[in-house]
Amino acid sequence: MDVVLLFAMVVGLLLIGVPIAVSLGLSSIMFLLIFSETSLASVAQSLYQAMAGHYTLLAIPFFILASSFMSTGGVAKRIIRFAIACVGHLPGGLAIAGVFACMLFAALSGSSPATVVAIGSIVIAAMREVGYTKDFAAGVICNAGTLGILIPPSIVMVVYASATDVSVGRMFLAGVIPGIMAGGMLMITIYVMAKLRNLPKGEWLGWSEVWSSFRDAFWGLMLIVIIMVGIYGIPGITGAIFTPTEAAAVASVWAFFVASFVYRDMGPLSGANGGSRNLLVKPWAVVTAFFHEDTRRTLYDAGKLTITLMFIIANALILKHVLTDEQVPQEIANAMLAAGFGPIMFLVMVNVILLIGGQFMEPSGLIVIVAPLVFPIAIQLGIDPIHLGIIMVVNM
Repeated sequence: MDVVLLFAMVVGLLLIGVPIAVSLGLSSIMFLLIFSETSLASVAQSLYQAMAGHYTLLAIPFFILASSFMSTGGVAKRIIRFAIACVGHLPGGLAIAGVFACMLFAALSGSSPATVVAIGSIVIAAMREVGYTKDFAAGVICNAGTLGILIPPSIVMVVYASATDVSVGRMFLAGVIPGIMAGGMLMITIYVMAKLRNLPKGEWLGWSEVWSSFRDAFWGLMLIVIIMVGIYGIPGITGAIFTPTEAAAVASVWAFFVASFVYRDMGPLSGANGGSRNLLVKPWAVVTAFFHEDTRRTLYDAGKLTITLMFIIANALILKHVLTDEQVPQEIANAMLAAGFGPIMFLVMVNVILLIGGQFMEPSGLIVIVAPLVFPIAIQLGIDPIHLGIIMVVNM
C-alpha cells in the first residue's frame, strides 16, 4: 500500500506540471521521511555506489557532445543530400530519404532528440514545399527519429548497460539488425503509401550526384566506421581498439575536427563576417578554434543537455533505492513466478509497463527504474539480458 502512495505522489506531481526529475526525487524523499525507517544518508550512499565504478556513464556526455558538433557543423545537411541522391527518385522519395538520413545520423549521434532536430529542421520544410502534408512530414521524422536510441551508438543502451552491468559493446552490436529492420520497414511503408496516394517523387540525379554527395558527407560518415571498428575491430586483422566509453571520447574529438577544419561550418574558418576559410591563410585557427564562440556555444548546449539527462538519472536512482529498500523487486518476482508467467508473458508485461511509463517519463530515467526491477526475473526465466535490453530499448 505504501508503494502505491509513492507512485500516486509521482503521478500527482507530474499532473500539476512538476518536472519529471523533481517529481521522482521529491516523491522518493517524502516517502522516506514519512513512511520509511531508512535515513536520508542512505540515499547519498546509494547514489555514490550507483555512480562509482560505472565508467560507462562517461560515454553519455561524450556522445552528446559529438552529436552537438555534428548538428552545428553541417553534417546533417550533407547526409540529407546523400540520402536524397540515393532514394529521392522513388515514390515518396523525400520522405524515404528523411528516414534514411535519420538512420545515418542516428549512427553518429546516439540520441533521438538530436536526430529529430538535426534532420527534421531541414527535411520537414522541404517535404512541405513539394506537397506533403504537415502531419505526414512530422509523423515520418518523429518515427524515424526514434531510431536514434536503437541504432548504435545509443545513449539509452549505455544507461541500460550501466543499470544491469551488461556489456555496452554487446548491446550496441545487438541493436544493429533491429535498427536496420525498423528503418527498412518504415521506408517500405512509406513507399506503399506513396504508391496508393500518389505522393510526390523527385528526379533521378544520376550516379555522379550519388558519388559527389557521398564524398561531401564522407568525413561525417567516417565517424560510424571509427566507432564500430574501434569497438569491435576488423575480423582477422585487429581486435578491439578502444572501449565504448573511449569510443565516445574519440567520436567527440573527431566531430569537432570535422566541423571546424574539414567542413568549416563553425569556428574561425567558417567564413563568418567575410573572413577567410583557408587554414594556410589563418594558421592560428588551429588554436583559436578551441576557444571560438561557436565552440563555446556548442559545449554549453551539450553541457545543458548532459546535466538535464544526468539529473533525471540521479533522481530515478533515488526512486530505485526506495523500491529496493521496500523489497518491491522481490515481491514482483514472487508474484510473477507464482502466477506461472513464462518468458513470453513476462516480456509482454514488461512492454506494457514501459508503454505506460513512457507516456510520462524520459527513456533514460525509465530504464534506470524498470531495468533493475525486471532484470532478476528475466534471469530466473532464462531470458538473455541482451535480448531483454533490446526489447526495452525498442519499446522506448
